[in-house]
Amino acid sequence: MRGALLAAASQAVHASDAVSPTTILTMHLPTTQDFRDARARMTPHVKHTPLLTSRVLSERTGFDVRLKAELFQRTGSYKIRGPLNKFTFLTDEQKRRGVICSSAGNHAQGVALAAKIHGIKAVVCMAANATPSKIEATRAYGADVVLHGSIWDEANEKAKLLVAEKGYTYIHPFDDEQLIMGQGTVGLEIAQDWAEVDVAVVPIGGGGLISGVSLALKAHNPKVRIIGVESSDGPAMQKSISAGHLVTLDRIDCIIDGLRVKRVGEKNFEIVRQYVDEVVALPDAQIFDAVVWTMHYAKLVPEGAAAAPVAALLHGLVKAPAGAKVVCVLSGGNVNLDQLKGLRWN
Repeated sequence: MRGALLAAASQAVHASDAVSPTTILTMHLPTTQDFRDARARMTPHVKHTPLLTSRVLSERTGFDVRLKAELFQRTGSYKIRGPLNKFTFLTDEQKRRGVICSSAGNHAQGVALAAKIHGIKAVVCMAANATPSKIEATRAYGADVVLHGSIWDEANEKAKLLVAEKGYTYIHPFDDEQLIMGQGTVGLEIAQDWAEVDVAVVPIGGGGLISGVSLALKAHNPKVRIIGVESSDGPAMQKSISAGHLVTLDRIDCIIDGLRVKRVGEKNFEIVRQYVDEVVALPDAQIFDAVVWTMHYAKLVPEGAAAAPVAALLHGLVKAPAGAKVVCVLSGGNVNLDQLKGLRWN
């Protein structure tokens, strides 16, 4: 990617009028070619996932809705894209020492598989209450798993300690330029498959996915509206945008692991307040309802975070003209199905 992502400036496009112009940073907007280069670096290890139509969701909202089905991606989510791009920039010495990350689960699997592909040792710190299937899958890809704490932020502190002790190379789950470029290939594929897209609705956890998707789609067409969706039970990005600076939440009631962070990334915050048009939030309960709705009507099985864009559409939080071409990024499908064992239904 040409140039540094961040540079000082006095004005920028941002998601909230509460942001002070004197503190805004402006960014070099990567070109579509930059994202093509990132995509080429991860071929043939990453699938070009489909855009699926949804007649029922389109009729319900009055939009032309399509679903970017990253739940069909390798590892079950978009999270393999960023590490595959990132690892191509590591030095031989960094690869020799091995890599470490902290994750709610999907980043863990992405790092684990990408490390296996590149022949690199991987250590993953996960919260002790992470989804069991994600822990199992991470180990199956060959990573050493360290369980610590009850939330990503606590697992991340453990990872930093191990970096100091063991000399591992730290792979941040969202606050990293090369990782953001990798995740942005989701947006590149949307633009390639649906050049006329008007609105993209993207879930927000730490901010890596929406950072990359917004940069890729704005490079394709600056008029594309980007809408981020958080849980109102832990809206770290929305609170930060409103305050005009990064906010660390005192408490978080969100239980959806892909959305549950106390503090979003610094680079992600800067990108979102400049290139994301709006951040909306709704409670976990409505997002979980959208998981079941998507299973019923779209015949897809999204995890909680992935259903957040659908929930935003169902609850009227996405404002656009009738007939607007709207894409929802279904970020993953790693659902803990153990809780369904023993149930019977038709």
